[in-house]
Amino acid sequence: MNSGVYETGTALSVRAFHVMPGMPPPEGERHSHDYRLEVVASRDDLDERGMVVDLDLLDGALRNAAAQVADADLEDVVDAGAVTVEAFARWLHGSLSAALGVLPGLTLAVRIWESPVAFGGYTGAP
Repeated sequence: MNSGVYETGTALSVRAFHVMPGMPPPEGERHSHDYRLEVVASRDDLDERGMVVDLDLLDGALRNAAAQVADADLEDVVDAGAVTVEAFARWLHGSLSAALGVLPGLTLAVRIWESPVAFGGYTGAP
């Protein structure tokens, strides 16, 4: 009986800007972060090709999503009030889900690192 889960993932870095309304500077003013975007796709069983998901497809979806926010104001791209790392992660999950389409049994875990030690994430089915 298999009790493990298979995983495939990719990551990249992108600079984007945001503002945290109601916060004192620097968070309350427009500022940038060099975000690290990570995605891990997982499922209990491999597909007919022996994969969780095609890594080139996953990497391309992440690169396309990153291009939408590169050097942009996150408030102009991410449909959320204040764009926290959690809201950004939910947006990235949705963008990746749309790009990957229906893949039975797949779960996507997204983490957005805003510093070497701090991240927000979102995990769910695409």
